[in-house]
Amino acid sequence: MRRASSHSDAFGIIKRYKDALGNWRQTPEETYTALLKAMGQQEAEKDAPVLVVRRGQRKRLKAPAEITFEDGGALSVKTTLPRDLPLGYHTLRYLDGNRNIRLIVSPGVCFLPKDLRVWGWSAQLYALRSSHSWGLGDFGDLRRLARWSAKELGAGVLLVNPLNAASPVTPQQPSPYFPSSRRYRNLLYLRIEDIPGAADLKMDLDRLAAAGQALNRERRIDRNAVFNLKMHALRLLWQRFSGDARFDRFCNEQGEPLAQFATFCVLAERYNAGWHSWPADYQRPDSPEVARFAAVHTERVRFYQWIQWLLDEQLAKAAAEISLMQDLPIGVDPNGADAWAWQDVIANDATVGCPPDEYNTKGQDWGLPPLIPWKLRRAQYKPFIQTIRATLRYAGGLRIDHIMGLLRLFWIPKGANPGAGTFVRYASDELLAILALESERAKAFIVGEDLGTIDQKFRQQLMDSCVLSYRLVWFENDPPGGFPQQALAAVTTHDLPTIAGLWTGSDLKTQRELGLEPNEEGMNQIRNRVSAMLGVSEKAPINEIIKRTYELLGQAPSKIVSATLDDALAVEERPNMPGVTTERWPNWSLALPRSQEELEQHVLGREIAQALQTK
Repeated sequence: MRRASSHSDAFGIIKRYKDALGNWRQTPEETYTALLKAMGQQEAEKDAPVLVVRRGQRKRLKAPAEITFEDGGALSVKTTLPRDLPLGYHTLRYLDGNRNIRLIVSPGVCFLPKDLRVWGWSAQLYALRSSHSWGLGDFGDLRRLARWSAKELGAGVLLVNPLNAASPVTPQQPSPYFPSSRRYRNLLYLRIEDIPGAADLKMDLDRLAAAGQALNRERRIDRNAVFNLKMHALRLLWQRFSGDARFDRFCNEQGEPLAQFATFCVLAERYNAGWHSWPADYQRPDSPEVARFAAVHTERVRFYQWIQWLLDEQLAKAAAEISLMQDLPIGVDPNGADAWAWQDVIANDATVGCPPDEYNTKGQDWGLPPLIPWKLRRAQYKPFIQTIRATLRYAGGLRIDHIMGLLRLFWIPKGANPGAGTFVRYASDELLAILALESERAKAFIVGEDLGTIDQKFRQQLMDSCVLSYRLVWFENDPPGGFPQQALAAVTTHDLPTIAGLWTGSDLKTQRELGLEPNEEGMNQIRNRVSAMLGVSEKAPINEIIKRTYELLGQAPSKIVSATLDDALAVEERPNMPGVTTERWPNWSLALPRSQEELEQHVLGREIAQALQTK
């Protein structure tokens, strides 16, 4: 374990913390006891089988050892690791015993081109529907958006919502930040007509496509209907699939993790409810019964592997048009595939969220189970490595949601309210080192969503690691011209009001109607501050306000500036209203009010692009 802070124990559980208002809060004894129990063992191991070093660092060893490199080469070392070790994941074996340690050699800083200065859209892909969409934006729409943005508007990057897989059952999970797996992708994003063999099923697919395109008439997305239609189409296409060498290579490359994910999908089809409610024989992925189940259902397991291959192929084509910035959620569905696969590393009796603050007086519980710090190290960081690597596939950049989670997460005991939670620390030095290694290998920059209460020392550590900060017009007191260079600059995010929603007052009105007790003073302060920066009349048309706001953002010296597609169409509703169930508000389920074809002809979108191109 890394050395614990003065306010945390050997497990990382913080005994007291300073809240958003600057007040010290003592961790209740019952909270401490519950979290210790959730971690699953009474004492952490002193020597985890992992050693993380920065290239160029001199590290003394406990005894002479032999290093086996990734490429098969070997090196004997006596007492000190050499400074010029190659980057990568190696094996270190002490000669005084049989202990094998994973030796991770990191560049220490993330990949970041010196001349990086680009603008791009931030898109909720599901909301971007074209005339070809089956009720929900897909990878065909993403490819078209990427080509239009790059070739006609001069964009250099495209940030998309998490594309992660949901469990293959209904009801479909609407939130992209509550995935079944962060390693695999959501089949709803497949463009069915682009699948090999689709042309041979024209009559059958035309009927399904017509039903899917009819869903575009309603602005609220019906994921269950989309799922049923696409699964029907996929079953027809799978029956005619005679094999492909690229598919075989994909399965071999992905190996056991893909086979395990596909097996989970087949089990979920059979038993539907979360894996905690499955027959006991199937609740562990390494059980003999699960192996027998997979063998009996080989064809269906291959079907789900095939779906992931199709998604991989289509995403690669979209990424060839522009540098995609993918988005990494902070956690996974406790009933999903990753939680099943990594249940020995996850605290199933706790969830993560945030403590009470001035905007959320009761705090928030996000319902996501946390990884246990010392067990994650014992697992040689494999869950973290696989997750980062999968998200960086075909990505030119990565946005990490709530990057403070690499340093500490707010744990809430199962059944308790958020106010009873406390922070748990992680080995941030090691996690950042791994992130830097994966970033360098993928040649992809990293953006850390560091909004809200942030540890300033950790923000400096992120900067030193070449992780870009995340700066919003809504939150910064200074005009964008004063934003840092090492940052992504934007106006708003999916969890905050759009420009039109803030300016017209409709967002506040909606919050009141939903009984959310909004921070009206804070919202009005944002509006007044931005109004003063813009120097516009209160009666100015909303399109003029949006245009001027992005002209202001265009003055930011930041390496990346982004604009939302919602603002390009003057949408008043935000994509997500935190603290509200989907029964009361269509979180993650509102399509853009105009089609992709109409978006391409819309004047405001081009004006925004022009404003950001001149930065």
